[in-house]
Amino acid sequence: MRSDVRFLSDWLYYLPIATIGLVRWVGWLVRRVPAAFYRPVTNDHSEPLTVVVPVYQEDPRILAYAIESWLRNDVAEVILVIDESDHTCREVADRYPVRVVVTDVPGKRDALRRGWEAASTPLVALVDSDTIWADDVAARVRMPFADAGVGGVSTRQNVYNPVGFLQRVNDMYLDYRYFDENAAQTVMGQAISCLSGRTAVYRRDLLLEVSGDFMAEQFLGVPCMSGDDKCLTSQILKRGHRTVLQRTARVWSTFPGNPRTFFRQRLRWSRNTWRSDIRALFIDRWAWRYPFLAYTMLDKAIGCFTLLASPVFMALAVIRHDWFFVGLLAGWWWFSRAVKMLPHLRRRPSSFFLIPPFVLLSFGMAVIRIIALATIRRQRWLTRQVAVVDGAVVRTGEPALEGA
Repeated sequence: MRSDVRFLSDWLYYLPIATIGLVRWVGWLVRRVPAAFYRPVTNDHSEPLTVVVPVYQEDPRILAYAIESWLRNDVAEVILVIDESDHTCREVADRYPVRVVVTDVPGKRDALRRGWEAASTPLVALVDSDTIWADDVAARVRMPFADAGVGGVSTRQNVYNPVGFLQRVNDMYLDYRYFDENAAQTVMGQAISCLSGRTAVYRRDLLLEVSGDFMAEQFLGVPCMSGDDKCLTSQILKRGHRTVLQRTARVWSTFPGNPRTFFRQRLRWSRNTWRSDIRALFIDRWAWRYPFLAYTMLDKAIGCFTLLASPVFMALAVIRHDWFFVGLLAGWWWFSRAVKMLPHLRRRPSSFFLIPPFVLLSFGMAVIRIIALATIRRQRWLTRQVAVVDGAVVRTGEPALEGA
């Protein structure tokens, strides 16, 4: 009788975590199945394209590599919008056949706007100053624009020369994003939630159309400074245009390698995501016109809370000295995450041994997302010395040494 009671209590103990795990796996399959049917666009469509790059305290060596990669592509022009304080990057730009626009206005948004207003081609690629292109990016990102309904195109992105655990982790996250979330959103509605600012291509007439709303974006009465890529993507989708992934167009960017910058960057990104998704779902409510996109936004919001159930049950199992459950759950973390990371593991098999610390870091990322929600009104770049103070974007000190 006592053994029956113990069996029942154990079953009731395991049931909640098993249920949450099942729900999360079903949620992943809802994305993974359509993502498996993703195919990049292939055609001979071509339109003139301008590269627009806001530049602020970039590593001169990386900036030079990036400029050379853009110029190797078939682009009409490269426009660098450089902060007036950045004499080093202006010297780098002077070595290349690019157009330089010097700005005295702090912040990335105004630099982007100045860049696309200075451009004259039908297509504009908004690119981060540390992003290096493959030689065929310009040709491939043009192809989806053969469809007149497409307003923006995302590239596939990875970490440039990843060294150390945190850079390798970012590389894993990026593969997961472009082989899972973005691929599924392209297949199921052609509505990607964010065309990453590392390289996103838009129709210039749409950028001019959304300029006013882009520059005036606020959240709960506070002007928005970062999150420019989420804002532009939302403005394009809100107006009924489509956003898609072109995974054959490959680019690489630098990412922080020290923990402080890594976590500060993640906090900024999380705040941007919360603000954008809350507005899309519950304030402007345009996201419901794209059912799959709305589903993925809700799933991501809920996921940061449900993910933390797993370490809680692990801690309880340790307290109970239930070592069978501890071993079972640890093995499941490793196996299940490896399955979800297969596209990355095919490219970098050695990352299989990074999965256990990657899982632990994922729990930390969930906590950061919750902190970001609690501090959602705070506007600060975090990895750069720029912030919103009294409703205006201002410089707050000397340039940061690392991060973007």
